[in-house]
Amino acid sequence: MKSKLVALSLLLFVFLSSCDAIDDLLSFTISNETSIKIKSTSPINLPSEIITPDVTTNSSAEFKNNKTKAELVKDVKIRSLKLSISDPSDKNFTFLKSIHLYISTTDSDEIELAYQDNINSTSNTIDLICTDARLDRYIKADKYKIRTQVTLKETLTKDVTVKADMKFRVTADPF
Repeated sequence: MKSKLVALSLLLFVFLSSCDAIDDLLSFTISNETSIKIKSTSPINLPSEIITPDVTTNSSAEFKNNKTKAELVKDVKIRSLKLSISDPSDKNFTFLKSIHLYISTTDSDEIELAYQDNINSTSNTIDLICTDARLDRYIKADKYKIRTQVTLKETLTKDVTVKADMKFRVTADPF
């Protein structure tokens, strides 16, 4: 009986490992970035909206480089979203209370992409908490919009420019 249990466990392990290996072969990462300018005139303790310029995707080229195409994409999810202050270079995130980023296209509704509340960082970089939303239609589009909602806990004496580095995990069938 023990040998059957060991054999079954081994078989299950091999099956799950091979599924992960196949999934890894059919998955790749797409990276995009945008800049967010937080104005020194933003109110304290009140959410304020920041609209960034459209983010042009390079997804068609990325799909081709990974031997697939948009129609074969099965799943896209954000895996990481890192914010880093690019100007002023000596600034850190102590001024920021919370931040929420939303994604939309002209053909798709806006959904939350990533967020961080109760920020308590003395660094000039922070990692946001990514949602588990399916992002296929946004990444397949030629461009998308990022809307940012920030709440400050300190007055800014100068505008702060933040770079948002986004990494998306794409799973697709090969062509």
